[in-house]
Amino acid sequence: MFVDTAKIKIKAGNGGNGLISFRREKYVPAGGPDGGDGGRGGSVWAQVDPNASTLMDFRYRHNYEAQNGGDGGGKKLHGKDGEDIIIRVPPGTLIRDAATGKIIADMVEDSPKKLLAKGGNGGWGNTHFATPTRQAPNFAKNGLRGEEREIILELKLIADVGLLGFPNVGKSTLLSKVTAAKPKIANYHFTTLEPNLGIVDLRGVGSFVLADIPGLIEGASEGAGLGHEFLRHIERTRLLIHIVDVSFLEGRDPLEDYEKINAELERYSQTLAQKPQIVAANKTDVIIDEEPYQRFRQELEKRNIPVFDISAATGQNVTELMKYTYEQLSKLPSAPVFEPEIDLEQEQPQTDGSPQFTIQIAEDGAYVIEGSWIEKVGGSINFDNNESLIYFQRTLRRAGLFDALEEMGIQEGDTVRIFDLEFEYVR
Repeated sequence: MFVDTAKIKIKAGNGGNGLISFRREKYVPAGGPDGGDGGRGGSVWAQVDPNASTLMDFRYRHNYEAQNGGDGGGKKLHGKDGEDIIIRVPPGTLIRDAATGKIIADMVEDSPKKLLAKGGNGGWGNTHFATPTRQAPNFAKNGLRGEEREIILELKLIADVGLLGFPNVGKSTLLSKVTAAKPKIANYHFTTLEPNLGIVDLRGVGSFVLADIPGLIEGASEGAGLGHEFLRHIERTRLLIHIVDVSFLEGRDPLEDYEKINAELERYSQTLAQKPQIVAANKTDVIIDEEPYQRFRQELEKRNIPVFDISAATGQNVTELMKYTYEQLSKLPSAPVFEPEIDLEQEQPQTDGSPQFTIQIAEDGAYVIEGSWIEKVGGSINFDNNESLIYFQRTLRRAGLFDALEEMGIQEGDTVRIFDLEFEYVR
């Protein structure tokens, strides 16, 4: 089975907690703090696997979690860093953030490893909090949580040329004639339910990759049948060979079929509709009505669209079509690569160098404090430890949070809410 989309949940490892520890040595009754830092949590990365061709593995496994960092130890021992995990994807996989739909990465053949979720930093041991006036700090920082998100994997085949057309027009037959691919071939509609790739080798001239895209139907651009899944694979191609059945064996009008397929391309994507096309008039060896065929050719000639009369079954004019295709490819730019819309490796800059937070007044009158900086600071605090809590309050005061609350008119005894915690404001 060919699987070309998958939705998975990934989570980076949490940072290990810092340790509260003091030196315990003979003849040293009051040793100083020696709690070590926690290790960093493992991160989640994506990497191209050139041997993979589908997203089948992700159909059965939906959750991927990196290892947590180890807790710090005594004698200033640093906790062990968590191991990263690597998600291996086929070439041509587009990775999107499920929440926003934005592109995180386009994983093509030569793409470097890409960060998907960053591991949390390890917490500080109590060694970091010793000062001349606080020589025996009895608190440490917890490690930060690793990032987690849902991502969507979309496989867009990397092929130079896509074969396009209604079902049963001869795409699979043509692919089997010009490449070593072995697609299913039969005289019924929807034989091909998954894309097939093959390499056209024009000896002494060059080669290119040809994809047999499953046949489209009307309404494909709205998702009818498997329309969206099939159209997705044409986006990566540089050139389209539009195969049309001109035999009239099934009573189909070739010009009408040609117009319908192009209408579906235009509805799905203007970029797709503007891709260069070569039209292959197939089954010319068994034409039973010349009138629709001649009308079709005359109309395309008026539009200056190249038309090749071929028979995929007998091989008539097929070599000439492939040579012309190669010539056109040599004039076109390389396959498109989708630019990332999110850079997960880039730290979000602060506008003025100061900690960022927002304060809103809830319906119940509580002052609600939010922001990534608050989450990072608060996520490392042990709220069950009084010294750790005092350190948190001092950090907020230095950041200007209390001044901001005063400017908003907070009164002593009003409720302040941070995360799931609530406390009364005291000057």
